[in-house]
Amino acid sequence: MPHKDPFRPSRAGSAPFSSARRVERRWVPAGGIFVRGTEPSAGLRGKVKLLKPNITEAKSERCSGEDAAVTLSHKNLQSRWQKYFLLCVNYFFYGETVADYFGTFVQRREQLQFLIRYHRFISFALYLAGFCMFVLSLVKKHYRLQFYMFAWTHVTLLITVTQSHLVIQNLFEGMIWFLVPISSVICNDIAAYIFGFFFGRTPLIKLSPKKTWEGFIGGGFSTVLFGFVFSYFLAQHQYFVCPVEYNSETNRFVTECEPSELFQLKKYSVPLLLQAVLGWETVNMYPFQMHSIALSTFASLIGPFGGFFASGFKRAFKIKDFADTIPGHGGIMDRFDCQYLMATFVHVYITSFIRGPNPSKVLKQLLVLQPEQQLNVYRTLKSHLVEKGILQPSLRG
Repeated sequence: MPHKDPFRPSRAGSAPFSSARRVERRWVPAGGIFVRGTEPSAGLRGKVKLLKPNITEAKSERCSGEDAAVTLSHKNLQSRWQKYFLLCVNYFFYGETVADYFGTFVQRREQLQFLIRYHRFISFALYLAGFCMFVLSLVKKHYRLQFYMFAWTHVTLLITVTQSHLVIQNLFEGMIWFLVPISSVICNDIAAYIFGFFFGRTPLIKLSPKKTWEGFIGGGFSTVLFGFVFSYFLAQHQYFVCPVEYNSETNRFVTECEPSELFQLKKYSVPLLLQAVLGWETVNMYPFQMHSIALSTFASLIGPFGGFFASGFKRAFKIKDFADTIPGHGGIMDRFDCQYLMATFVHVYITSFIRGPNPSKVLKQLLVLQPEQQLNVYRTLKSHLVEKGILQPSLRG
């Protein structure tokens, strides 16, 4: 049955077009209707032009829908890679902690010795597997999104997971190495707000218009004073100053020890300039209090730059808070933005100025050696002690 020509003149003789130009009589599909000829009249062209955008819009909507589906699938894939890299990094860091503090316990189980001995190689192999699979998953037209997610993942792991690992390392050195730094940062944040609220006049940095020099300076002095006093009270308790160690016999952590020299009261001479003010020639204090001045100074001078960094980051992505976990205060990261660098500084400070050779770690490494190697170490150590006069020469042989 032939299609009815929708543009045929009506029986009343009125034509729908202003032009009566004749065209070649053949059927041409156009937007779901059939028109005759290859060069329609002006009115017909107008109708066809109105129909073509609808076709284009339909195609664009269909293409955009397909692109959105592909983008969503790739985002889901990138989410899986993010979780995989998170797993790899946590496996590496927590494995390092297990090797350091649970070495004696692990050495007793043969099935775990392989994992400890080749821990770093296994961790790197897992990371390489994820790296290669990420490269193989790259898709044209989505390179930018995929590399964006890859870079975002690594930056997040560097800022959060690494900091968390260093916090745990600091905790094993003693609770005081965790409480004093984190409390100093919190004190600086509060004191800077109070001083800035009452005395603030001079803007400090454009990233945070509400931060002032008065608050920055007042918070710094308050933080140093707070850290000095707070350290004095914590250093009196064994629970806060003793390193956390794992007792393989009782299968639990213990914080019992003979406090080191850092946490034993010593007599210090007061500088001459302060003797006239205080009226004291000597003062009893813990050596750790001197280290607390360095920690508090860092918390008041460098710690706020972590907050500035977070402010710039949120401004770059036009967000107010990282999350809404805490009503009225944002997320966890919003409250701990000034803690970004503190854990790293404390760890570097301990390894550089506090921590000496650790006998327990040396013993754990000796237990891994072969029996012949252990005997060689024993003979060398015994001869060295004899030369120092610690052992009697009669014990030779």
